[in-house]
Amino acid sequence: ADGLLHTACGTPNYVAPEVLNDKGYDGTTADIWSCGVILFVLMAGYLPFDESNLIALYRKIDKADFTCPSWFSSNAKKLISRILDPNPLTRITIPDILENEWFKKGYKPPDFEQGEGVSLDDVDAVFNDTKEYLVTEKKEKPVSMNAFELISRSQCFNLGNLFEKQEGLVRRETRFTSQRPANEIMSKIEEAAKPLGFNVHKQNYKMKLKGDKTGRKGHLSVATEVFEVAPSLHVVELRKTGGDTLEFHKFYRNFSSGLKDIVWKAEAVPEEK
Repeated sequence: ADGLLHTACGTPNYVAPEVLNDKGYDGTTADIWSCGVILFVLMAGYLPFDESNLIALYRKIDKADFTCPSWFSSNAKKLISRILDPNPLTRITIPDILENEWFKKGYKPPDFEQGEGVSLDDVDAVFNDTKEYLVTEKKEKPVSMNAFELISRSQCFNLGNLFEKQEGLVRRETRFTSQRPANEIMSKIEEAAKPLGFNVHKQNYKMKLKGDKTGRKGHLSVATEVFEVAPSLHVVELRKTGGDTLEFHKFYRNFSSGLKDIVWKAEAVPEEK
């Protein structure tokens, strides 16, 4: 073992060049690069490396071929150039970032308060499957999904979808956005699923839909979850967890017709061939 990581992962636009080179990489150093891309996006409002062609994108990343906008200060440009250094051996380190003049301007180190200790009973509750130890948490709102999570789940940025198209595989999940309240979305999903012969199990803002009938590969099961992107915008993910994929597509086409009142924009689901 060389002590390096060898699994390439992450959204292409944010991945360090050494990750793409497939020769092993240091996780911390690669993460610093990704943080630099995020910093650039937060300041500029667009990606430093953005090409519709994946090969062209990788070439730009490999050479760190980017330009800072004119409104970046000289110190900010210097720091970002040190972070987005294509050579991981000379890339700036976290201790050096913390001492950087631009980084320290107006920065207040966080004050971490010592919280209550964790008991062994708490640890047991996490790892014990019996209902005696399980605590059901009632969430008042869905899990928040930030912009970077939203981008990574998007078809146009998802490497997995590119590979699926190349291999002729059929997608097993889809998603749609809604501007309706989360509770209304949950109710509409339940109303649309039950007439199609599905049992509905709800927990917070997650649902499990299981078909009554046995299909080609057993009972069709679908997991759904509602995420909050903004106070008035939600993303709903649906993923096949059991059964036949083509039956999932047929189900979704029938199911989505009952959701027209709440769907703002939906991903296309392939037609059966």
